[in-house]
Amino acid sequence: MTHKQAESSPVAFQNPDIRNDHIVTAEDPRQERILVIKLSALGDVVLAMGPFAAIRAAHPDAHITVLTTRPYVDLMKASGFFDSIAIDRRPKLIQVREVLALRRFLRNGNFDRVYDLQTSDRTGFYYKLFWPGLKPEWSGIARGCSHPHANPERSNMHTIDRHADQLADAGIKDVPAPYISGPDIDLDRFGIRSPFVLICPGGAPHRPAKRWPAERFGLLAKKLADYRLTPVLIGTDSEADVLNRIDQMCPKARNLMGRTGFLDIASLAARSVLAIGNDTGPMHIAAAAGAPSVVLFSRESDPKRCAPRGHAPNAVSVIRESDLRELTVNRVMDVIRERLDLTD
Repeated sequence: MTHKQAESSPVAFQNPDIRNDHIVTAEDPRQERILVIKLSALGDVVLAMGPFAAIRAAHPDAHITVLTTRPYVDLMKASGFFDSIAIDRRPKLIQVREVLALRRFLRNGNFDRVYDLQTSDRTGFYYKLFWPGLKPEWSGIARGCSHPHANPERSNMHTIDRHADQLADAGIKDVPAPYISGPDIDLDRFGIRSPFVLICPGGAPHRPAKRWPAERFGLLAKKLADYRLTPVLIGTDSEADVLNRIDQMCPKARNLMGRTGFLDIASLAARSVLAIGNDTGPMHIAAAAGAPSVVLFSRESDPKRCAPRGHAPNAVSVIRESDLRELTVNRVMDVIRERLDLTD
């Protein structure tokens, strides 16, 4: 498959080595074929890892394809739950050729069942692309689908609980907590000394109210360093202003701006003593990787519906302040001291 092909239409990446215990060929007409749809965003993709595991367990001998977007290919591949991955370019209706290519992918996949974990207007439209003709069984909210999730409270449920409820309606009862395992990582490669705290101070640029001020993170990093904990900063190049400000305030911090992919974050989180950050995708990765986590929420999002969840009870501590500019460093440090059993 060429790069050009991948960019022009949804293309299934065949990954026979993903499941070393069960290698099958897609050409077997007797094999059940399943499609899972999860397009974005990072936090939601991480929260869907438990449902992915449940779907694989419910269909152990099936050929399962996941339809996602390009940023999440590595996460999907590393999960081990899928036999192939298809990239969705999310075409607009006016992009007729690409819509038709998507339609061919869906119709030619010969899917027996589709689990729509995106449950958006877009994926509802994808259900319509099977018309006319025989439609697969479909778990989701598309009008007329075979296994509708019709719970009137679905919009008020936490994402994990909503997925579990949807899958229960489709006959899958046991949905585990999300889990992500990154590869073995060499801390020396990043210049990190243990013990360290992973700090995620960024967030969606179009939602600044979800960010605790950089200066507060800087003061927090200095307090952590006083306890001989290395503050490790992660984020993208677009968050340079925040990361550099913290770095300037706390010279003992280790700034990994632009150096950590999703799986690197999982690996670092698993080795950290704590992860702390705003309500942002990397904090979902940290919690799913097993890091004790502290997540900061403002009125811009509701932790009852979208907070990260760890493997153990109380693995994630939520601190919520309507306006994060009013959240003090001392209040955050009090929670961290309790989580890490630190004494002055």
